[in-house]
Amino acid sequence: MSELLYHMISSGPRPVAPFSHAVETDGFVFVTGQMPTDPAAPDAPLPEGIEAQTRRVMDNLQIVLGGIGLGLEHVTMARIYLTQFERDYGALNALWPSFFEPGKLPARTTIGVTALAVGARVEIDLIAKRPG
Repeated sequence: MSELLYHMISSGPRPVAPFSHAVETDGFVFVTGQMPTDPAAPDAPLPEGIEAQTRRVMDNLQIVLGGIGLGLEHVTMARIYLTQFERDYGALNALWPSFFEPGKLPARTTIGVTALAVGARVEIDLIAKRPG
């Protein structure tokens, strides 16, 4: 097993707790769950609605991945947390494929939770794999 690499992306979202944006080992990258906060204005109100929050979360995940030379095409697994599962699950499912190439969706688990940091409706974490 190779040494762990701890990544903090300078242009990335401000952490809402003590963590690294991503940790890497043996070509696998574990990306911390991202919130729908704006890296340029971290104290601004969150976007309205599940679609807008999901887009912001995915933008933040792409910032983190891009900061270490990866993209969404390298994602192998996603975990999605929703505070209003029954209300938001369908809208999330309708939007989700738009982030990936057709036929190349990562494995995924979606979990209903009682609350998320900063009052978010959605949080997503990822596992990615470096090519090669």
